[in-house]
Amino acid sequence: MKESLLALATGMVVGFLFALFRLPIPAPPVFSGIVGIVGIYLGYRLFMWIAPIFQSSN
Repeated sequence: MKESLLALATGMVVGFLFALFRLPIPAPPVFSGIVGIVGIYLGYRLFMWIAPIFQSSN
């Protein structure tokens, strides 16, 4: 939980600084960015689920 709060706080500080200096936000559009993050997480979980199948066949 601590890591999540630190990541959120860091993101908020970075977002604030980008807005302060009128820079474009360094992130994809909101919905596609969220979908991309979910996709990365699901791909990671899929690998962790499938990897033992290939390792046990050695």
